[in-house]
Amino acid sequence: MLRNNYRYFIIFMIIVITIINYIDRGALSYAQAEIIKEFNLDPVSWGAILGYFGYGYIFGALFGGALADKKGPKFMWIIAGTTWSFFEIGTIFAGHIGAALFGGSALAGFAVFRVLFGLAEGPTLSTMNRTMANWVSPKEKGFAVALGLVGTPIGALITAPIVVGLLTFTNWKVTFVILGIVGFIWVAIWNKVFTNLPEDHPRVSKTELEEIRRADILIKGETKLDEQIHVPWYHFFKNPTLVFNAIGYFAFLYVNILLLTWTPKYLQDEFNYSLSSLSYIGMIPWVGAIITGLLGGKISDILRRKTGNLRIARSWFTVVSLFCTAVCFMLIPTVESAAAVLALMCIGNAFNYLPNSIYWIVVLDTEPNKAGTFGGVTHFIANLATIIAPTLTGSLVAIYGYNAMFTAASIAVTIGMIAMVFVKPGKQGNSSENNVVRQDMA
Repeated sequence: MLRNNYRYFIIFMIIVITIINYIDRGALSYAQAEIIKEFNLDPVSWGAILGYFGYGYIFGALFGGALADKKGPKFMWIIAGTTWSFFEIGTIFAGHIGAALFGGSALAGFAVFRVLFGLAEGPTLSTMNRTMANWVSPKEKGFAVALGLVGTPIGALITAPIVVGLLTFTNWKVTFVILGIVGFIWVAIWNKVFTNLPEDHPRVSKTELEEIRRADILIKGETKLDEQIHVPWYHFFKNPTLVFNAIGYFAFLYVNILLLTWTPKYLQDEFNYSLSSLSYIGMIPWVGAIITGLLGGKISDILRRKTGNLRIARSWFTVVSLFCTAVCFMLIPTVESAAAVLALMCIGNAFNYLPNSIYWIVVLDTEPNKAGTFGGVTHFIANLATIIAPTLTGSLVAIYGYNAMFTAASIAVTIGMIAMVFVKPGKQGNSSENNVVRQDMA
């Protein structure tokens, strides 16, 4: 069975590394009490430390995607996994290095290590998009990308019990060392099991390869992978669909990063939850997202098949999802109980994750030959949220209190919703030019 479906093993390995990626990224938030106490940090400084990650991440996404197109996704996966695991471990020295080298400033040390850590983690999703362009069939793009991305909510979900468990039995420094070692192990396995193209892998059968490369299942506007076609990187900015799609993705990531970075401190400050309680309470906002992250890709594939219209399957589906997300986060400041807040977080995040795969699929629909590069540019723009969300939240919390952070989230989502109205996935032009063939009714 695996011989005709080896691509699913590759997708499974991508799920594993995205889980590791998110646990490594989110671990700092759960270690915040120890770190804040050790280095005497205030909310604004802590928000800045969380935000520094984004400065490196956006450039890692940008250049990592381009390198995945140029050098192949295997090269980029190995470089990214190795370096971010190294800097995950290196974070334990960040504050002391900053104090020693930057005039006694632990904050400066964290800035350097978090930027470098973000730079290393940045290529992950754009490299995943290039991998999907190489390895999956057009008719399964939605679900395949959703599978690859499901590691993000799973990682966010299990970060709480894993990191809190490690912190309970060790300390934050030992925890970071253990997490870094796990990343190195994945890289070693990936190096053995992956090739850039399925054509080069001995475990991929002729039958599976024919399924991956089928051109007769494309619908109007879709294109197939053709590495002979050269598309300059700046063509991204000539395509309004790709630009507006990136803005929509920014909205998704604003909510995602907000919950990932600030939820632990918010729950401790507002509802007096202990660190041990966060091992399960911190999972609640992510429970629904795991289901909807997968469901969204499947729904989009069904809409594609049933309607033959990429705009309905991608854009309007996303608009509805983001509307529901905005409503949920707008309601959070109106409730007072922890149960109500967590319920709205969970439902809102579930709606937010429903179109999670769409932002990447739009790139595959529109220009699969530049899946890495254009995915990287998309991620660069969208991941401004990794800087803005935690940093802005730190200032909002210090001045206006925690309710302001939820109002800001609902505004960001509304902007993303409006942007997705203008997204028209796929090639726009004549059918012969764009490899348009009959609609897949299979």
